Amino acid sequence: MANASADMIEVRLPDGSVRQVPTHTTPREIAEQIGAGLARAALAARVNGQVVDLNRPLDHDVELEIITERSPGALDVLRHSAAHILATAVRSIRPEAKIGFGPAIQDGFYYDFEVDRPFTPEELEAIEQRMQEVVKCNDPFERQVVTKEEARRLFADDPLKLERLEELGDDEVITVYRNGPFLDLCRGPHVPATGYLKHFKLLSTAGAYWRGDEKRQMLQRIYGTAWFSQKDLEEYLHRLEEAKRRDHRKLGRELGLYSVHDEAGRGLIHWHPRGGLIRYTIEEYLRRTLLANGYDLVFTPHVANEELYRISGHIPTFVDNMFGPIEVEDETYRLKPMNCPNHIMIFRSEPRSYRDLPLRYAELGTCYRYERSGVLHGMMRVRGFTQDDAHIFCRQDQIGPEANALLDLVDIMMATFGYAYRVFLSTRPEKAIGDPAVYDAATEQLRQVLVARGVDYNVDEGGGAFYGPKIDIALVDALGREWQGPTIQLDFMLPERFQLEYTGADNKPHRPVMIHRTLLGSMERFVGGLIEHYGGAFPTWLAPEQVRVLPITDDVRDSAAAFVAELKAAGLRGTLDDRSETLGYRIREAETMKIPYMAVIGAREAEAGTVAVRERGAGRKQDIMPREEFVARLRAEVEARTLNVPGLA
Repeated sequence: MANASADMIEVRLPDGSVRQVPTHTTPREIAEQIGAGLARAALAARVNGQVVDLNRPLDHDVELEIITERSPGALDVLRHSAAHILATAVRSIRPEAKIGFGPAIQDGFYYDFEVDRPFTPEELEAIEQRMQEVVKCNDPFERQVVTKEEARRLFADDPLKLERLEELGDDEVITVYRNGPFLDLCRGPHVPATGYLKHFKLLSTAGAYWRGDEKRQMLQRIYGTAWFSQKDLEEYLHRLEEAKRRDHRKLGRELGLYSVHDEAGRGLIHWHPRGGLIRYTIEEYLRRTLLANGYDLVFTPHVANEELYRISGHIPTFVDNMFGPIEVEDETYRLKPMNCPNHIMIFRSEPRSYRDLPLRYAELGTCYRYERSGVLHGMMRVRGFTQDDAHIFCRQDQIGPEANALLDLVDIMMATFGYAYRVFLSTRPEKAIGDPAVYDAATEQLRQVLVARGVDYNVDEGGGAFYGPKIDIALVDALGREWQGPTIQLDFMLPERFQLEYTGADNKPHRPVMIHRTLLGSMERFVGGLIEHYGGAFPTWLAPEQVRVLPITDDVRDSAAAFVAELKAAGLRGTLDDRSETLGYRIREAETMKIPYMAVIGAREAEAGTVAVRERGAGRKQDIMPREEFVARLRAEVEARTLNVPGLA
């Protein structure tokens, strides 16, 4: 774009139109020129891709987009401002509070405070009420550029801010924002005024180490959420309540699936019989699927000589997350943090030819990583886990076909467990190793696979590993939450470090490409996710108890026991509940345990060879059917892996 004069700049809008305006015109003024409706709806602006305040003067030719609540990123701006309003309220109620950071996060915001005592639930209510008062004041968010020395004076009583200030470079623009009495060291941007925040809720408090460092002081973090409509806020709060109801830690305890014991070690999962049956069923299905798709099953030790991880590069880069060292006969060992170096040992155990490739080694290998106690979370973040891991050793020309085959497996697995998913192509970061042309060519192969499949994917620019590009899969659960899912990672580094070779068709040595892939991730995290996805109501094929047989009286106990034996003979998981409790009590308990089917047997059913079947989630409805018909129905359901989960789309 060319200037008409030194005092004018050109502003290109999203529709392609260009406006000539005086230098230092603000995005707000341009919105007003376009129309009163846009000016009222405007929250911030995107200038050459960067989000800025509406009152930020423009001093050169730009591409400009006015951000309204319908725009991508609009909620982040609102929530960042909500965090400042939260800090304003806290400073009003607790003037001595030292302020840390207050960013927008997914679905909400938080702010960290250094205080002499934690916030109480009553204080949280008072803070939220004070936020409402700050909103009513409708104070503007005012941006000011300051020098570092000026900032030091402004935040002389806020050591946390001073620490952050000293980390800023001498050439960085330092800005502060004021809304009413509150002043913060902040890059912005913000909505125009506090009154733009209308629909919000404070949710909880938690301890948080300053800068995430467990050696630093503990701060108090207040979490909240903010939305553009009351409807969106209420729907989110409903999802939160549903998430609490589905919490795998709560359901895991109630359904008797697993436990964790401080005496045995934090972050170490103990699988109970019911949880063990779920894991066994998943693992057996996975193994059969892998064998049918050309994988070889391998098993490797839980410990390895430290030298293995020195060659792999994990000692200098990952040692803080490894357990050990363990000294044995003048040698140093470590608990295995990942399976890839061991699979490399198997590849190196004999000469390889181009005709042997691809080699696909799969292992449900148990690994151990030191996770800080503050991040441990039920089955989702643990210290000991069994990884659904595989490594494929292939030629450069096999990358595309192997990636395509892996995406076929992703489709199969996600459909089997009832997950929708999103796909990301992660490209070369600045600090990638090796020849950039090789990295980019491999990325293009992955891209072509996604395009040929018609996959709707997003590009994560620079999000690839330093050793190679990757395809990342994000699972979308029944509540719409995204979880880390399958990954397909190309690796040019480890084959180089371990000097892996195969003999090519030209009878010369060549370096293979290594593909790290996981379909389910760790069994702990995957099952924990399934508990929440299904709300504990596992589909029949996965349920640890598929049928509970309930005799109405002692007179029909033998008939009921015979039916349990019939179920087991058919490969189904049936149990007999012949306790002296009332039938209603036993039915309610079976419903609480989320068992897919209850088979009630009274005198009439015992005589006719039938069962009264009550299906989970069907209320009082029951169907009378011949026993062999019910068994056949269950077998078909199990073999088809039907997703008969209440509430699962």
